[in-house]
Amino acid sequence: MELIRYLIDFVLHIDKHLLEIVTNYQFWTYLILFVIIFCETGLVVTPFLPGDSLLFAAGAIAAMEGNPINIAMLMISLSIAAILGDNVNYYIGRFLGHKVYDRDYKLIKKEHLLKTHAFYEKHGGKTIIIARFMPIIRTFAPFVAGVGEMSFKRFISFNIIGGILWVISFSAAGFLFGNIPAVKRNFTLVVFTIILISLLPMIYALISAKVSKQKNNKI
Repeated sequence: MELIRYLIDFVLHIDKHLLEIVTNYQFWTYLILFVIIFCETGLVVTPFLPGDSLLFAAGAIAAMEGNPINIAMLMISLSIAAILGDNVNYYIGRFLGHKVYDRDYKLIKKEHLLKTHAFYEKHGGKTIIIARFMPIIRTFAPFVAGVGEMSFKRFISFNIIGGILWVISFSAAGFLFGNIPAVKRNFTLVVFTIILISLLPMIYALISAKVSKQKNNKI
């Protein structure tokens, strides 16, 4: 329970917590952020970890006076973390196979798995790129690709493109806009906005699927 409270507080005040990490751990900050991004994308049991907001906040800190974080090193290290994370997730899905749809796992929410599977069925391979910008779906997409036995050669190309685009776009946005006074004063609101915008494609897809299903039932 204490861990959940801390995670919620970490996400809501991610700019302050991240600044504390940078102050206390300096160069090791890159490794800490690397591990968080790797786990958020690479372990199907940790979709709750911050992704978009973390990248935005890290980019904002990189733009601060004194450059406590180097933006180029941030982008490179976290792009590698995102790509490696998806690779691990893909192979976990490949190892477990189709039986994940038949069994209930304590640490894997079947609801998230099925939603990602439906999204994957609709958008195909490019789901790996699109999903990078969607919380929860982002964590499950490579796993579902592995379960569905997408060829690794095809998967890795989508993975690399998606990982680099995701990391650069959010960290660059933070670098460019994170230190605007209005943004700094309302950082929690900005975090909520980022999460909401990220969730919109998934909400739209779910509503569309529901409407389509209702239409088919009427026919």
